[in-house]
Amino acid sequence: MLTEGGEPLHAGDYQFKPGCDEIVREGDAGWIVSFGDMLHRCLHVVETLRTEGISVGLVNKPTLNTVDDDVIVQLGTSPFILVVESLNQRTGLGIRYGTWLLERGLTPRYAHMGTTRPGNCGQAEQIPHQGLAPADIEAKVRAMLAL
Repeated sequence: MLTEGGEPLHAGDYQFKPGCDEIVREGDAGWIVSFGDMLHRCLHVVETLRTEGISVGLVNKPTLNTVDDDVIVQLGTSPFILVVESLNQRTGLGIRYGTWLLERGLTPRYAHMGTTRPGNCGQAEQIPHQGLAPADIEAKVRAMLAL
């Protein structure tokens, strides 16, 4: 994962801070929150949209069971938030993140994407099979922008 300047995001004096979300790209049109194996796919979508002048931000959420209050307030006052994960859509981060927003009185447009059907193949096939390919994520972001 690289910064906008092309430097490794987690290099130099970087130190992991439990409970702290990491802003990978700033944005003002809305935000994607992701982690793990979906993060680079989301970055691809963010970079693609930027070529069209659409500034969507990206957050890496390395600690899934805690809220970074500063970041959630920043994101919660934006036009939309989309959580993208490869965990189950019914029980993963997306459900929890939506609850955290509501508990804080934050009401951006909100959606989440995750696995929805049994797997039957390797990861290269699994991500598109679950509707989580970059094209699927981009389509969801565009739909949220159109609301």
